[in-house]
Amino acid sequence: MSLSGQLLAAFALYGLPVLFGVVLIGSAGIPVPGVVLVIAAGALVQQGEMNLWWVLGLTCSAAILGDNLGYAIGLSGGRRLARRVSRRLGAESHLRDAEALARKWGGLGIFFSRWLLTPLGSSLNLASGMAAYPYLHFLLFDVSGEVLWTIEYVLLGELLSDRIGTLLDLLGQLPWVVLGLISAAIFGRSLVGYLCKSRR
Repeated sequence: MSLSGQLLAAFALYGLPVLFGVVLIGSAGIPVPGVVLVIAAGALVQQGEMNLWWVLGLTCSAAILGDNLGYAIGLSGGRRLARRVSRRLGAESHLRDAEALARKWGGLGIFFSRWLLTPLGSSLNLASGMAAYPYLHFLLFDVSGEVLWTIEYVLLGELLSDRIGTLLDLLGQLPWVVLGLISAAIFGRSLVGYLCKSRR
């Protein structure tokens, strides 16, 4: 059974505590498919098996706590610890991308990495801590982004609860497609800039 399948089985058995724990450790940087459980929780809300406000509250709280844990690791441990953690999790390239995103976009990078560029989210938490990004600014962009992420996926699970299997398969690939498109756009812009300079 896949990791997603095991998590869904645990979620079916133990409910909201599993949702909270998986989202928390996923936001902190452990590569687990928390979004799968959030969508499944939305489907269960639609079927009357779970309370919408409990699902929204616990999911959002877990995501914010996990993000803050990553920020604290980056802040207290500095660059060396953050790089060691990301290397062990196989996310070293994500950390480099996150640092570039943080330098270019600042708070907006934090906001968009919560709900759109989710593969960079946990690495950006580390990078923000390493750079000693002002905590209150980090918290503001983090909370607003995580609220949007939570509502987005819970409502998606509710709206498409009758097609949940197909939806989960598609969404597993979506963040990587978006990240690939953005990376291609940045690379293309850099290449055009380089070619224009070399012709002068």
